[in-house]
Amino acid sequence: MATRVAFRTCPLCEATCGLRIETENGHVTGIRGDAEDPFSKGFICPKGSTLGALHDDPDRLRQPLVRRNGVHEEVSWEEAFAEVERRLTTVLATHGRDAVAVYAGNPNAHNFANTLAIRPLVKALGTKNVYTASTVDQMPKHVSCGLVFGHPLAIPVPDIDRTDFLLVLGANPLESNGSLATAPDWPGRLTAIRARGGRVVVVDPRRTRTAERADLHVPIRPGTDAALLAGIAQTLFAEGLVTPGRLTELTRGIDDVGRAVAGFTPERVSSLTGVPAELAISLARELAAAPTAAVYGRMGTHTTVYGTLAAWLVDVLNVLTGNLDRPGGSMFPHAAHERPARTTRAFRTGRWHSRVRELPEMMGELPVATLADEIDTPGTGQVRALLTIAGNPALTTPDSGRLESLLAGLELMISIDPYLNATTRHADVILPPPSVLEKSHYDLAFTALSVRDVAHFSPPVFERATGTPSEFEILVRLAAIAAGLGADADSDALAEAALATRIAEAVADPASPIHGRAPDEITDALGDRPAEERLLDLLLRTGHRGDAFGARPDGLSLAVLEESPHGIDFGPLGPRLPDALATESGLVELAPPQLVADLARLDRALDAAATGGMVLVGRRQLRTANSWTQNVPVLVRGKDSCIAQLHPDDAGRLGLVDGATARVSSAAGSIDVPVELTDAVMPGVVCIPYGWGHGLPGTRQAVAAGHAGVNVNILTDASVLDPVSGNAVLNGIPVTVEPA
Repeated sequence: MATRVAFRTCPLCEATCGLRIETENGHVTGIRGDAEDPFSKGFICPKGSTLGALHDDPDRLRQPLVRRNGVHEEVSWEEAFAEVERRLTTVLATHGRDAVAVYAGNPNAHNFANTLAIRPLVKALGTKNVYTASTVDQMPKHVSCGLVFGHPLAIPVPDIDRTDFLLVLGANPLESNGSLATAPDWPGRLTAIRARGGRVVVVDPRRTRTAERADLHVPIRPGTDAALLAGIAQTLFAEGLVTPGRLTELTRGIDDVGRAVAGFTPERVSSLTGVPAELAISLARELAAAPTAAVYGRMGTHTTVYGTLAAWLVDVLNVLTGNLDRPGGSMFPHAAHERPARTTRAFRTGRWHSRVRELPEMMGELPVATLADEIDTPGTGQVRALLTIAGNPALTTPDSGRLESLLAGLELMISIDPYLNATTRHADVILPPPSVLEKSHYDLAFTALSVRDVAHFSPPVFERATGTPSEFEILVRLAAIAAGLGADADSDALAEAALATRIAEAVADPASPIHGRAPDEITDALGDRPAEERLLDLLLRTGHRGDAFGARPDGLSLAVLEESPHGIDFGPLGPRLPDALATESGLVELAPPQLVADLARLDRALDAAATGGMVLVGRRQLRTANSWTQNVPVLVRGKDSCIAQLHPDDAGRLGLVDGATARVSSAAGSIDVPVELTDAVMPGVVCIPYGWGHGLPGTRQAVAAGHAGVNVNILTDASVLDPVSGNAVLNGIPVTVEPA
């Protein structure tokens, strides 16, 4: 059979690189970067070349599993759904709807079908116990942007292709490939900044690969980025360097911010951050003097006790220097499926609270740090059943040792997952999704975070096996069971009904480009694609670039994207204010009362005596995607990478040598981990990667078991959160380190 070539966007991280995939006889024979992709231009990281290995992985589940007498057995799809109906119906009838919890993992953000189907499933379940990976990751940014810009998804990204000065805090895009700032080839883009005479400064407790490429690396004590940012803001006010320009008329609260940060002088802040006052002042002056500048903070700033303050202060600095919403600054992407302007609304949190710790809801979910409490604590509303969707919380959530021990005691656990892993080994029913090469792909989430306005659609490379449902169909059938329609409900009819509802809403919406059109006309124009693709087509055609079903003949549709297999680049980002805002005032609300009030908590920390003990930070690795890729041989070959990095000065004081095993302990637990000595980590810090801890009994991942590593989230204390967003604290955790 002749070699066939397919083009596809890589779904393994946020970079959205284009891939050129060669196949023969149903197998991948080669993958390389797509040189014709206008966004990635042939760039590819080690993960992108492994989609064939993931597809052919003998450990990947192809049939549903049901646990009987403690053993997982293969069953038919009909048997699996019948088991779900029998047992889920019993839990709902006996304990009520809040007795079922849902956990959705990070891969759902890379899956447009799941993005479209999970909310209806949650609605059918009727539970308030919804948890996602967002509260161990980026919830501080969602909350701060919701308060400042009116919408939790109105997230500005650094315009790295045009900026003259980039200040990076707590981010390592040369390993992560970028996060909340979608861009392939961060190495090339950072090099280009310096090549055109710009500067890159990286603030991080570790001299990361990104820091090594920068003009300046600024070490900082973990968890104190908010204090440094406040000190920079104070300097801008004190030295008369606040120049918001056109933002003055679009922003409310600039003077309030000035008063709020007045006490955060660089001299006072340095006692907490470890950053010399003169260096903080220099950074403020550079930001103010640069022709264009962008401040960008990520995981290391968000997963701290001051995560939301740090997320907010990043945007405060971009406003104060006039760099928000201008080329070369920090800009709002405009994904093709989005409307021309956002609808004004009030952003609210805390519409309900968790049962045990009374933690407030954010964006329709509760902090995952309290999921174990909800399972473990008796009473009305106790979680008795758990549905995990592409999530591995036994390895990736705080105090995961406790959570993992509780999973076995649930009355019911259902998992949509391709592997028997640390989490799903406890599941009563496992429903495996198709391979990533057996489903179509469009980045709903990451086109809305992209540093250029682009769009790509990838049809499936391979057909699914006959009788195997898509993930969308799996979720629709689960929703039918939850709604009391039964396991035998016609999933196609249910999907058609969902599509009809979306169409009816669009034609009834005065702001929609198809307002007043006949629903049957729109339905016919969407054709007979799979339901999830028709929903996507509806979004694209009613988006700001869409063809509005013929009203704009040159507009975008799914068919147009299919005719452009390498994707379409609509160009660099353009200014979007005020249309990108959703605040009730129509202005940037730079001084939300919740965040201004929280500065008092940070202010008190400046006067607290430093303990001088060791603290823990995480580490991103280029060859891993959280816990999902360690079963691919090429990504784990070579020396073990799950090691703790320590500064030589600390090692000498603690009695450790290179290659020794250390015992690292926290308030939550302890782990034994090999040690690597390096001056890349600042003194007082131990750095351990996350996503490891494989090879547990009952799992079925042979390669990962041979490179098990240790689970760093055994050390994270679920009782400690960022109080504004409910986000878990993964960085700056006090620990003790000693020879094992």
